[in-house]
Amino acid sequence: MATKFFLLAFLALAASRALASDPGQLQDFCVTDRTSQVFVNGFACKDPKNVVVEDFLFSGLHMAGNTSNKQGSAVSAVNVAHIPSLNTLGISLARVDYAPYGQNPPHIHPRASEILTVLEGSLYVGFMTSNPENKLFSKVLNKGDVFVLPQGLIHFQFNTKNKEAIAIAALSSKNPGVITIANAVFGSMPSISDDILAKAFQVDKKIVDHVQAQF
Repeated sequence: MATKFFLLAFLALAASRALASDPGQLQDFCVTDRTSQVFVNGFACKDPKNVVVEDFLFSGLHMAGNTSNKQGSAVSAVNVAHIPSLNTLGISLARVDYAPYGQNPPHIHPRASEILTVLEGSLYVGFMTSNPENKLFSKVLNKGDVFVLPQGLIHFQFNTKNKEAIAIAALSSKNPGVITIANAVFGSMPSISDDILAKAFQVDKKIVDHVQAQF
C-alpha cells in the first residue's frame, strides 16, 4: 500500500512539473498557419508539405526605424508575426534605433527575458527589481556591450550622446509582448480614475489630468 502511495505521489509530482513548463518540440518545426481558424495558445501549424523557405526569412533589419517621435526611438520587431517559423521556438529579436538623447521608455515584456547588444553609440540602460526593494540596476553601455534584462521587470534605455545609437535585443519568446508603463497607466481605454492615480502617485488630480491628456 505504501509503495502504491509513493508511486502515485511521484507520478503526480512528475505530471505537475510537466504541466508547469513549456512543451518541447514534437517535430522539426511548426510554421504558423495564418489561415487556420483554430484558437490555441500560440498558433496552429502549417502542413509541413506546404512549408517554403520564405517561412524562415525576414528582410529589412538593416534599415533604420523612424525616430521622429516624442520618445526619439523606434523598435523594429522580428517575432512570430513577421517570421512564421518562429512559432513554438521561443525566440525573437528587435532592432532599436535611438535619436540623439532619445529613449526607449520604461516598459516590460510579460513573456520574455531580453539580452541587449549595443551596435552603435552609448546607452544608459537599467531595470528595477520587484517590490518591496525596487532596486535599480543600471549601466552606461558602449558599442559591443551586452546587458541582460530579466523577464517581467521594468527596464529602459536612454541615448546619452548627441548622435544616433543602435541596439539589437534578443528575446526568449516568439511573442514577448510589451507594456509601456506610461502608456498603460495614463493612456488606458477607458481611463483609470484620476482619483486612483492621484492617490497612487501622491499628486494633485490636476497633474494626473494633465498627464493623461498627453496620451
